[in-house]
Amino acid sequence: MRQFRGRAAIPITVTFAAARPDEPHALLIPARKGSLPDEYLGGDDEAALRRAASGSRFEGESGAIVELFGEKGRIMLAGAGAADADQGLEKAGGAAAAKLLKSGEELLAIDASGIDAPEAGPRVAFGALQRAWMHEVYRTTLKPKQKTSLKRIVIVNASSEDQAAWPRYEHLAAGIALARELVTEPPNVIHPIGFVERVRGPLEKLGVSIETLDGPAMLELGMGALMGVAQGSINDPRLLVMRWDGTRGKATKPLALVGKGVTFDTGGISIKPAAGMEDMKFDMGGAAAIAGAFRALAGRKAKCHVVGVCGLVENMPSATAQRPSDVVTTMSGKTVEVINTDAEGRLVLCDALTWVQEKHGPETIVDLATLTGAMIISLGYEHGGIFANDDALADQLLAAGKASGDPLWRQPLGEAYDKLIDSPIADMKNIGPREAGSITAAQFLKRFIDDGVKWAHLDIAGMVWAKTATSLWDKGATGYGVRLLERFVRDNFDG
Repeated sequence: MRQFRGRAAIPITVTFAAARPDEPHALLIPARKGSLPDEYLGGDDEAALRRAASGSRFEGESGAIVELFGEKGRIMLAGAGAADADQGLEKAGGAAAAKLLKSGEELLAIDASGIDAPEAGPRVAFGALQRAWMHEVYRTTLKPKQKTSLKRIVIVNASSEDQAAWPRYEHLAAGIALARELVTEPPNVIHPIGFVERVRGPLEKLGVSIETLDGPAMLELGMGALMGVAQGSINDPRLLVMRWDGTRGKATKPLALVGKGVTFDTGGISIKPAAGMEDMKFDMGGAAAIAGAFRALAGRKAKCHVVGVCGLVENMPSATAQRPSDVVTTMSGKTVEVINTDAEGRLVLCDALTWVQEKHGPETIVDLATLTGAMIISLGYEHGGIFANDDALADQLLAAGKASGDPLWRQPLGEAYDKLIDSPIADMKNIGPREAGSITAAQFLKRFIDDGVKWAHLDIAGMVWAKTATSLWDKGATGYGVRLLERFVRDNFDG
């Protein structure tokens, strides 16, 4: 069957210069809340911009924009929020990029020299790159005014320290873009094999080793839970293993990142309602975030040892599909009664968790998954949920989430919840009652964590796809998890 292959988005290039370019451009000046720079431009443009700010009641609030056309072209004053606003500078760049993306402007100059903060210019440009990402490869009838015009960004009046800091932001932006691309592509393109092939090129080019296990190999290992989910689909499953060792063998035990990669989730025999089912192409958002994080870490040559494992399957109804009441044997030897085939992510993850522990012996595991709709009921679209068996690990991830802009909120675990997934005919069942659905899913995964291993489960069901645009992304894929994982690794494992 012929499949429509997508093309990578054209990247926006970022450079540095001592002064504003002579060629036509838009100028962006970020301003903190309540502390506008003493001087922006000088001359008539300065006076006009101050009048525009006053007339618009601009006070530097995060994401606010004041715009005018001066002697040298478009000038934008963008709010960066209060000095302690973690993502204020990024949102200023993102708000400007949203204005300029299809405006006809091709070049944006950023002058953040009036901001007293380290890496101000790079952070503004990083925000602009995030917001400027678009996926229009299948839109073949766009009119000229509908096409993206912005192609270049130049950071002016930047310090040498800012220039040295830029590569990390550049690679982080590329990681976010990769995750968004994977989540956005249709499921006839990003199926399990398509996922592997899409990440293989950019990651291997940076030195990430790629290993895959196919269906027969996983069956031989006893991965009955993962393979049970996959058995209804014509698209063969894969276990994708990514490894980056920036310590050159000094760190013998890697950090393990495990991702749910259900490339399309119909619910299987327990089929979902038709309305909204098209969104289920993003049920591999956890795996996409891990791939994006590897792109960011390898790109900046992080001094850490990390193994990423993604269980890639498609959950389909068919004559060969898994049935409610089937019992499967996991790689660990534990048996699971499948009550609901739409509770498939935990079946994929449990075998991936067992495999990485047996193969690599990590001391710390973090898994990411768009696991439960119940998490959206609990936290909406504002936070991912975190469950952990170790308080210190939970605190590290919570701190990384706050600092990076991918926020988390901790959820409970406990014996009373664990009892809710006991089965009368097997070691456990794959779903509990309606109540505490996200917690019982986490309790299920916890049963596959070896004694002494620090583990955290991130349920990011509400975070990988946005129904509304913000300063840092348009409607659609957010790339949630890439910034979080990169910051978590940088703060705690990057030697």
